[in-house]
Amino acid sequence: MAILWSFRRIFVETASGRQRLNVLGALNAVTKEMITVINTTYINSWSVVELIRKIRERHPPEKKVVLILDNARYQACHLVKSAANMHGIELLFLPPYSPNLNLIERVWKFIRKKSLNCVYFKDFNRFTTAIFACIEKFRGEYRAELETLLVWNFQIITRIGKSAA
Repeated sequence: MAILWSFRRIFVETASGRQRLNVLGALNAVTKEMITVINTTYINSWSVVELIRKIRERHPPEKKVVLILDNARYQACHLVKSAANMHGIELLFLPPYSPNLNLIERVWKFIRKKSLNCVYFKDFNRFTTAIFACIEKFRGEYRAELETLLVWNFQIITRIGKSAA
């Protein structure tokens, strides 16, 4: 808990109302290239199908593509599995409750840190522009930071032993 004492009242600007920006992203774990599907309504299975289509457009059909997903209901449905099969993309689902194994979770945290932390946006357009600008800097300004953040080092427990009593 944080407390601030002052002799005069301080007002902090906040946004009124609620507007939604959804960014569904796929990260190439090798090149750090990001492919996104963006909307202002909801992310659903059709959004994932659109992402699958965009991924296949960027990679030739003869190239093997494996898409690693968490177990969100809209990602593990029949529609998404059929679309992936049709586009020749293999789906690999992470174990439940394992965001530490998902590189895209590190990306979302990085985007929030670089573009949203402690910043007031006067309108929704400035908010969306800040997020898009951050993603665009992945290839240039943020490349070195992303190389160290998006490494394939994961803590994996291979054997669970009995504790000494």
